[in-house]
Amino acid sequence: MFIFLDTETTGIEKADRLCQLAYKLETGEIVNKLFKPPLPIAIDSMCVHHITNEMVENKPAFKGSHDHQKLVALLNDDKNILVAHNAKFDAGMLEKEGIHPKKLICTLKLARHLDSDGKIPRYSLQYLRYFLGIKIEASAHDALGDILVLEKLFERLFVKMSRNIGPAAVENRMMDISSKPVLLSRMYFGKHKGQFFRDIPKDYLQCLSGQDDLEEDMRFTVGYYLK
Repeated sequence: MFIFLDTETTGIEKADRLCQLAYKLETGEIVNKLFKPPLPIAIDSMCVHHITNEMVENKPAFKGSHDHQKLVALLNDDKNILVAHNAKFDAGMLEKEGIHPKKLICTLKLARHLDSDGKIPRYSLQYLRYFLGIKIEASAHDALGDILVLEKLFERLFVKMSRNIGPAAVENRMMDISSKPVLLSRMYFGKHKGQFFRDIPKDYLQCLSGQDDLEEDMRFTVGYYLK
């Protein structure tokens, strides 16, 4: 069973924790709740998801809650697969709460992998929503709204991959792609934003390779084009 999941958090640093969790099961069951994190929500994060410290002040902590126990059971089941956009981030937030998903699929990596020609300028969930013309009533940057978009995006990706390898093999292929770095087609930030990596000067890529905070796919791609 696929479990479509999203978290909203206090921030994006190593110490940050979730303050909202939403997930949807294939059965149609939806869980969407706020939790009181062990540290304050940063204002930069409030500007994105609009969850304030006052809104979570009287909410329970996630760890140790009934919802925590239920999600542990779901994600420990080998029959279930966690689906998230930029799954490494959400899985990382769950791991801070003592939850270690056994299987996961990342729709961000899948979208990048399938766009080998670099036709899509950006791969954020909401950009893909409008670029691909996904029709759904859902609020952006809200955990519930995001899982509804996520589910529709996943369906599109599943259908596209099924054309090449058949539905029975798609799950394993999706998990395999999600577990490895993906080669990017275009640069998505900086002065060479939008350019194909093959056209970016080597000295710029060399400089970029020295940065410690590059995300996995970017570091892999920079290294590939420097060889």
